[in-house]
Amino acid sequence: MEQLGQLDAPDVILIQGLEFYAYHGASDQEQAVGHRYLVDARLNVDTRPAGASDHLADTVSYSKVARRIVEVGTGTSYRLLEALAAQITDTVLAEFVPVCTIWLRVQKICPPMNAIVASVGIEITRSRY
Repeated sequence: MEQLGQLDAPDVILIQGLEFYAYHGASDQEQAVGHRYLVDARLNVDTRPAGASDHLADTVSYSKVARRIVEVGTGTSYRLLEALAAQITDTVLAEFVPVCTIWLRVQKICPPMNAIVASVGIEITRSRY
């Protein structure tokens, strides 16, 4: 994952290479067949309280965030990756209050198109401020 500039909080919780199978796509055929999706996320969180206490309650559980990303990614079909990414970031910001900013990359693996491409995708950054 490329290095990003400093975001709202200096600390980052990383989720890399999260995969799921879902039914998104501009065409009805894409939505019927489905595809593999790959998600990377950078969550800006102040991790100092957790670093001092060593308690999960003082940070954001990457396991719970990953589960929600998969639930959002597989729960509803979207025509556009932009809509899927927006829904994921909105959900993470709404449900995980310590997250200041989320950077998200969503890739569709081996998309159906008139070219051989490993993946296509979108990167977005959203902040609660």
